[in-house]
Amino acid sequence: MTELKNTVFLPKTSFSMRARLSEREPILLEKWHGLYEKLLEKRKDAPTFILHDGPPFANGRAHIGHAMNRILKDFVLRSQSMMGKRTPFVPGWDCHGLPIEWKVEEEYRAQKISKDTVSPLEFRQKCREFAEKWIPIQRTDLKRLGLHGDWNNPYLTMDFKTEATILETLSHFLMDGSLVKGFKPVHWSVVEETSLAEAEIDYKDKVSPAIHVAFPMHTLPTDTAMDSRLQGARPVIWTTTPWTIPGNRAIAYGADIDYVLLQVNTDAKNLCAGDRLIMAASLVITTMSALDISNYQILSEFKGTALAGALCHHPLREMGYTFDVPLLPADHVTTDAGTGLVHTAPSHGAEDFVLGKKYDLETPMTVTDGGLFTKAVPGFEGIHIFKADAPMMAALDGAKALLCQKEITHSYPHSWRSKAPLIQRATPQWFISMDQCGLRQAALDAVKNVKWFPQSGEKRIEAILQTHPDWCISRQRTWGVPLSLFVHNDTGEVLRDAAVQKRIVGAYRLKGCDAWFTEDPRQFLGPDYNATDYTPINDIVDVWFESGSSHAYVLDERPGLHAPADLYLEGSDQHRGWFRSSMLSRCGTHKTAPYKQVLTHGFVLDAQGHKMSKSLGNVISPQDLIKDHGAEMLRLWIASADYTEDVRLRKDTISHQKDIYRRLRNTLRYLLGALSEYDAVAEKIDYDELPDLDRWILHRLYTLNKSVVQNYEAYNFSKLFIDIHHFCALDLSAFYFDIRKDALYCDDLLSTNRRAARFVFSQIIEYLTRWLAPLLCFTAEEVWHAYKGEDKAESIHLETFLHAPDNWQNDRIDAEVKTMRHYRKAIT
Repeated sequence: MTELKNTVFLPKTSFSMRARLSEREPILLEKWHGLYEKLLEKRKDAPTFILHDGPPFANGRAHIGHAMNRILKDFVLRSQSMMGKRTPFVPGWDCHGLPIEWKVEEEYRAQKISKDTVSPLEFRQKCREFAEKWIPIQRTDLKRLGLHGDWNNPYLTMDFKTEATILETLSHFLMDGSLVKGFKPVHWSVVEETSLAEAEIDYKDKVSPAIHVAFPMHTLPTDTAMDSRLQGARPVIWTTTPWTIPGNRAIAYGADIDYVLLQVNTDAKNLCAGDRLIMAASLVITTMSALDISNYQILSEFKGTALAGALCHHPLREMGYTFDVPLLPADHVTTDAGTGLVHTAPSHGAEDFVLGKKYDLETPMTVTDGGLFTKAVPGFEGIHIFKADAPMMAALDGAKALLCQKEITHSYPHSWRSKAPLIQRATPQWFISMDQCGLRQAALDAVKNVKWFPQSGEKRIEAILQTHPDWCISRQRTWGVPLSLFVHNDTGEVLRDAAVQKRIVGAYRLKGCDAWFTEDPRQFLGPDYNATDYTPINDIVDVWFESGSSHAYVLDERPGLHAPADLYLEGSDQHRGWFRSSMLSRCGTHKTAPYKQVLTHGFVLDAQGHKMSKSLGNVISPQDLIKDHGAEMLRLWIASADYTEDVRLRKDTISHQKDIYRRLRNTLRYLLGALSEYDAVAEKIDYDELPDLDRWILHRLYTLNKSVVQNYEAYNFSKLFIDIHHFCALDLSAFYFDIRKDALYCDDLLSTNRRAARFVFSQIIEYLTRWLAPLLCFTAEEVWHAYKGEDKAESIHLETFLHAPDNWQNDRIDAEVKTMRHYRKAIT
């Protein structure tokens, strides 16, 4: 029996079917120490491919979104390296800004310490320590995913040299005249007491009181065709922000919109039979339905232009709002909702502010930084705006101006960090003009020279740039790079002096930007200016400007890198975040885009399609998944997902991936086992000697190799993985292996069929391992060592994709095998 068994050549390999990924992966990570540097040295003369890393905030453990983003980046870097390119990768961290301040403030609040009692320098030091604490923790989390990069030398926005370059970039905008002080509405968080960028805003459903308010007209329009029936008529506005009524300074109408004067014939809330109202003709039915009035009659119809010159009293006139409220034409008025007459509060809306500027309306400071009404709001001073809707509606009701109040649910901007609703609030801020020096047009021109994945990204960022307001870059916070500006006490003019800015930049390189608070201003101003004539501006720079300037302090300054980068790769929300700020920063300083290509991915959602958050209790941490299943399962899940869309993750998702992985690992193990003691010289066989079946497999390797590389070039990872998986499952396991096992097990060692199969198996493992290496970096390395021998093998990640010989392409055999498989399927 023993002699009979020895005549069968069974597969033998050290490559275990039990993966034990969570145990083996850390061992491989240790072996890869120094591999990144070795790879760069090996590719030192190769073309360079730069993927520039968008910095996450250093404020906690790496979450599943970080894992998806960084694994996709690793797919790109490893595949580009396999194409023979040099792929330096410098990871980065965003260390300044509100997300970190917010966490530090939480620590103070837990200790019952008011931030107001802490000196700015002490608070800044606490923020620095907080970021320094989380960077190594997050770095360990990310390295555990098997990521390729210069983890020992990341870029940090709080490094002194980086802070200096950020200011140097901002100084460019100061010196060319595009950095200006302005007073206009911005998104404002009364909780965080600062303005916010669009990228820091989440739009969520909010329940708000929707009110209809009547304004008494006291001066008729200048159009003499409008008869005396308008005397005493009341234009009706609709708003979902009752607290902004004190800020009302006008009512806007559409010049070409049809309006009506109607008379109510029944008593209603704050209306008597015979009262007359003005509203858009197309909105009469919905408005009167909301007012619960069915008995009314249209007295006349007219274009909006007929309302020119009309003046109203403010509905709260008796409380001290004694100014006139004019009716003014505006292009932004529509009849999509409301009454066709728009409540206009220049302090609380971008379009309202523009209209106010055009007609010289007052823009009162109605709200403090913390959300309290000021003295400019008689009767409500000191009330918080979040608690003001009820007393405001009560006052309007008392003035017989409130016609209707109902609750509606609508999409409303909220702070990404505090989750609190935001307001539009006119405040003095520093802006980079989009048009004064041609920044908008330069950015729009640059967009056309970028390749976008998916292509719809181009239209999306074009739309953002076309309507982009002047870029508000000042923040009323503490932790970040100061604006570092001096304003003249008498003229209010900002000091534009290159020598002054150079001195500040030099100080930051040596001491960091804390120097703005610790050094004597005379040191920066120099002998040409009297320090008592100037006030230093202590606002900090928008963190999106900081990260958006990374092209300057990373791509331009790091050896071996270049700008523009070959690729930026981030989540789809970064069109209005980092992609936008980077484009504006680079176009403002170099008139070109900072990137040649941009790739975006969706978000990781829970099983119900909800965003993961601690408050919802639906967070799945990558650390837990890695502990239970290994990082390779996360990589496999991302490789097989359509990352261009939002992807859903359940706790059992990885179990499904484990089945796919098990089948793939079994294929690899079978190949390795069949190649036990393979001697390419002794078992040599020429292509012409190969049976057609084996030539067909080489044909499949030839065609699939081209497809895989093309899909890597197009970042189409799920397509190439599906192709590889189908090749292993259908072409190999279910067909080729099934037919060739008899020859492998039972034929003479040097028979043609056995030599052919072993040669083809060796080619499959050579190609397949390379194809898988960018995606399943741990498994490919394990396969490579099992194939080459632990004592002989270098890393698979030092290899490149192979070029399949042209004579492997054989369309005749491919057609014949397809026919044979068709009949074989029918027969079996």
